[in-house]
Amino acid sequence: MLCFLRGMAFVPFLLVTWSSAAFIISYVVAVLSGHVNPFLPYISDTGTTPPESGIFGFMINFSAFLGAATMYTRYKIVEKQNQTTYFSTPVFNLVSLVLGLVGCIGMGIVANFQELAVPVVHDGGALLAFVCGVVYTLLQSVISYKSCPQWNSLSTCHVRMAISAVSCAAVIPMIACASLISITKLEWNPKEKDYVYHVVSAICEWTVAFGFIFYFLTFIHDFQSVTLRISTEINGDV
Repeated sequence: MLCFLRGMAFVPFLLVTWSSAAFIISYVVAVLSGHVNPFLPYISDTGTTPPESGIFGFMINFSAFLGAATMYTRYKIVEKQNQTTYFSTPVFNLVSLVLGLVGCIGMGIVANFQELAVPVVHDGGALLAFVCGVVYTLLQSVISYKSCPQWNSLSTCHVRMAISAVSCAAVIPMIACASLISITKLEWNPKEKDYVYHVVSAICEWTVAFGFIFYFLTFIHDFQSVTLRISTEINGDV
């Protein structure tokens, strides 16, 4: 039986595959339409101009929903594990969930407010998504170590922390270089003064984005032991 069909494992699996498809499809359509340079555009650049803007907006909105569902399920898993064998204060898990959900809201803002139309709102949403997302992965990695070895293998903990560390290291130059760019546009010339900042920032942005994707892959094993049950009760006289 496929691992992502066991329990709730399909949730993080769908998040990973859908989000990857959102980035790749938007990029391909934007490049084939001649709207962006194939070499290192920002992720948002590939979702700014129609028709790719519609694809990007729709798919990232659904990714934000899947991300919130995944984070909430992860929160409940850790909560149950902690009740069985206490290893961390529940506040730690709750703070992680709140930050993760704020990051998902940031994704929704990025999806619905295009880069060139409302840059301040778009950039604010991107900042929320990336910063809160990175902190979420760091906190989840710490929780994983605290619950090791009963609930997580040491290798899984190392993988999660490695991805978190890379994402954290990439998000700092991403923000720094993006703040140094004097103008927001889709086409860049290598001779322009801000071109180097653009390249570094774009590389870091793609690194952080796919870092999130690979991080959620590590949740699949944890979600295999979780089942969804819906209970309905009807009270009243017939």
